[in-house]
Amino acid sequence: MEEKKTTKQELKKQAMLNGPVKKTIIRMAIPTIVSFLISSIYSLADTYFVSGIGTNATAAVSVNASLDQIIFMMGSMLAVGGNSYIARLLGAKDEKKANQVLSTSFFTAIFLGTAMMIFGILFMHPLVRLLGATPTCEQYSIEYATYVLLVAPIMASSFVLNQCLRAEGSAMFSMFGMGFGGVLNCILDPIFINGMGLGVAGASMATAISKFISFCILLYPYLRRHTILHISFKFIRYSKDIVGEVVSVGSSSLLRSGLAVVSAIILNNLAGLYSDALLAGIGVTNKIMMFPFSIILGFGSGFQPVTGYNWGAKQFDRVHETFRFSSQVAVIGSLAMGAFCAIFANQIISWFTEADAEMMWMGALCIRLQSFVLPVHAWVAVVNMFCAGIGFAGGAIILATARQGTCFIPFVFLLNALFGEYGILSIQAVADLLTIVLALLVLRRAMRRVKAAEQAARPAADI
Repeated sequence: MEEKKTTKQELKKQAMLNGPVKKTIIRMAIPTIVSFLISSIYSLADTYFVSGIGTNATAAVSVNASLDQIIFMMGSMLAVGGNSYIARLLGAKDEKKANQVLSTSFFTAIFLGTAMMIFGILFMHPLVRLLGATPTCEQYSIEYATYVLLVAPIMASSFVLNQCLRAEGSAMFSMFGMGFGGVLNCILDPIFINGMGLGVAGASMATAISKFISFCILLYPYLRRHTILHISFKFIRYSKDIVGEVVSVGSSSLLRSGLAVVSAIILNNLAGLYSDALLAGIGVTNKIMMFPFSIILGFGSGFQPVTGYNWGAKQFDRVHETFRFSSQVAVIGSLAMGAFCAIFANQIISWFTEADAEMMWMGALCIRLQSFVLPVHAWVAVVNMFCAGIGFAGGAIILATARQGTCFIPFVFLLNALFGEYGILSIQAVADLLTIVLALLVLRRAMRRVKAAEQAARPAADI
């Protein structure tokens, strides 16, 4: 039995290093995309079933999307940084240190999630107000936040398990764990919200239970030793190189998540000055657009470990091929998704409200604006993941913080002042368009880094 497991693990490594690049990326990307899509279903399902209660309840769930982002932020740095470093270590055949990176990241995420849970419960009222809850939806926001905070530790650590399973080529485990939880959430939502009459609190309870089940499924392969790497307290090491590598690459995700929270809070508070309809319309749009975004991010996260493996193994021709192929697929795929969303924007937004005409036209306009620039967002995401894959932390940080940071926050107040509600609705599309300038500059630096590594690895006789 042990020999069989070893053979499977060895086959995973060989596929990452020697398998056809396109086939390997697709094999990694498909389950990763499914995992990200399922994650989107969590919040979208809550929004869909809660929308029957009213616009105020929908606005409350939209506001609490920022709470999910805060919890995600607790584990994202460790998950993304650990993913990148583990892939490179496995490519370099250093499994011992890869085990240390995994265990250190996992248990640190549990600690940070626990700290968030305690803080959130103690300061619940000021927290939901800070997130952008208006007086008319504040109580709904508190009801929804309660159960989400209770599972913050397992949510944060689940991100680490999810990413690190993909880093070692076990994307199917990752997909099944996320997929089962998402399906369960869709089943429990109508039971708790309508059947048991729990309302918004029922949506939160369903999400919490589903997240816990997902965590158990993601942890199972590690407990049963079906993975290349293993989790144990004895592997925890806060050494300089582990902390440095995880933080340097993972800080891009931390900053991206942190800025996403800040930008969402700013946007919620500005939208709340106009109406709950605008607040709900933007919130629903962001959750709808998470579907194409999830496909893009899932594809990028699928090719990143392949890049990291081959970068660690100094197979630079395969590193170049991963980027070229991923760029082409991302742009072509996003063009198709953007066209679909733009054409059917009215029909899509009508799933979440038919009585509130103001919310409908605002949401439809916001969907179309973001759909038009979807190819830009897709290509920038590929460049970002490529930088993380080769350990170019500076470039990854610049691009990760651009979409909802440097290209968003300085302009949201300007567009609000100049165009009012239309400025609020268009800010994300404008920010996405601006990120391409930074992406071109970062890519140039990244390719120079790859070229320098190629020259350094070339035998002296060839030079």
